[in-house]
Amino acid sequence: MATENKSGQLLWTPHEASRALAISPRKLWSMTACREISHVRIGRCVRYPVDDLRRWIAEHKEGGDDA
Repeated sequence: MATENKSGQLLWTPHEASRALAISPRKLWSMTACREISHVRIGRCVRYPVDDLRRWIAEHKEGGDDA
């Protein structure tokens, strides 16, 4: 992942998550609105669980390991 979670954070802000996934914040928001990607709402704030993002990447990875 582009941004390593060295601080032990459990949740990332939209900016941190979009940067880690190497996508635009707008694309991340679109994926969030469609419930394609896991997120947590804390009041009006949206946060992204780091472990869920890693799992999402593993589930959507193509080629490589299983060949």
